Amino acid sequence: MLGKDETNKMKTPAMSDSSPDGREHAAEDEQSVRGSRTPMQYQGVSRRTLLKDGVAALAGLTVLRVAGPAHAFPGHSVEGDAIAWDDAQPDPAYAMAHQGEEVIPWFDQPAPNPIPANVGNLLVWEALDSWLTPADNFFFVNHYGQPGGLDEAMWRVDIGGLVARPQSLTLAYLKTRPRHEVNFTLECSGNTGTGLDFFIGGIGNARWAGARLAPLLEEAGVLEQGSEVIFWGADQGMVTIRDNSGVRSGGQTGVAEPDAGGGLDLTITEQFARSMSLDEALNRDNLLCYEMNGKPLPPGHGFPVRLIAPGWYGVANVKWLTRIEVVDHRYAGRFMARDYVTIREEQRGGETVWTFATVSHDRLKSAPAKVTRRGDGYTIRGAAWGAPIAAVEVQIDDGPWMATRLYAPPPRRKESRGYAWRFWRFDWGAPASGEHKITSRAFDVDGNMQPAPNDPFLASKRTYWESNGHITREVIIP
Repeated sequence: MLGKDETNKMKTPAMSDSSPDGREHAAEDEQSVRGSRTPMQYQGVSRRTLLKDGVAALAGLTVLRVAGPAHAFPGHSVEGDAIAWDDAQPDPAYAMAHQGEEVIPWFDQPAPNPIPANVGNLLVWEALDSWLTPADNFFFVNHYGQPGGLDEAMWRVDIGGLVARPQSLTLAYLKTRPRHEVNFTLECSGNTGTGLDFFIGGIGNARWAGARLAPLLEEAGVLEQGSEVIFWGADQGMVTIRDNSGVRSGGQTGVAEPDAGGGLDLTITEQFARSMSLDEALNRDNLLCYEMNGKPLPPGHGFPVRLIAPGWYGVANVKWLTRIEVVDHRYAGRFMARDYVTIREEQRGGETVWTFATVSHDRLKSAPAKVTRRGDGYTIRGAAWGAPIAAVEVQIDDGPWMATRLYAPPPRRKESRGYAWRFWRFDWGAPASGEHKITSRAFDVDGNMQPAPNDPFLASKRTYWESNGHITREVIIP
């Protein structure tokens, strides 16, 4: 597996009918309908089960299977300090802020943001003091810009394609359905990517709420041949396709121009869209989301309705959702097949092989957030995300890896676990004056360890997407 040694995993224990108002049904199709799965069975499809299917082969390659440190086990202690990771622990905001503390700024500050119209509200790690990120401070990435005409009363989300009963759902109708909440840390797949020296804060954590997607697909009646679900946003923009030798014309709305190789470049207006397999779409926590932190979605974050797919990178969480289409093939639009594709140059049997993988599920990751001082004592604080977190270790300069103290999120009954970041803290004591490097690495409950940047699988990447290697920050202690 690309030079990785297989080791043992650490055995850590894991952690109604509504009014039809606002919904229009088409006549029932006579074709074969997937009737063997009930809505409850759909909701029982766990994220871990899905990850063990098709995408697991790729996602699993960016983590290491390890025997695991003793402090990764609940109830075990390291140097007399029990590792905290249950709901009885204090508010996690305590891990990021304490009265009377002074924040020591990082020496290695990110470069200025060169594209503020497309990427904004990037997290300033030293300012992180809340487990939930306020909407006004939540990062955004716009590929085609915010669309106009965001009228709540007129908005519709259509469900069509290979379904027996096409739907047209209003926001008012979605709000009559059972409301489901999920705490989910949303990260852009380009965050902390090599070569993007300004982009280290493309992450935030929110409490998203809306109607579950799985029962809506069940009620639409997915036909037997349906295997893929496409999510279409209202945003759209001009795209030039330069590497398709089959282009013969621009059709009625596109423009085809000769290229240097004797072919044609095709310029079209493409609507933003992403897809996932039907099984992935039926994850019980996927939402048609209309709330963020208890309030209506802001326009910049997808109002009136967006897809929230917990456990997926930000690009998959389609904003300004207008249409859900079930098809029988893999969708190959810009953001599935041309952009947001991780390209690797691998060596296999002495030969070079180039591989291409669509950005999909989050990867295990952690970061030092800030260093604080209170009196003569210093504390390192940070966050970990991308999987259910069991432990985080910190390394100072070239010293040994040391256990940190984890903080759990506020208790929430009947909530899915593992989608939100966990804060951690390391009491540094009184370090020597001068410059220091601080690195963190995370472990999840299945025994996976966040890889080092020189891990062969990461080092073979030729794109900045899905970079989840160790993050090192620099600080000067006075």
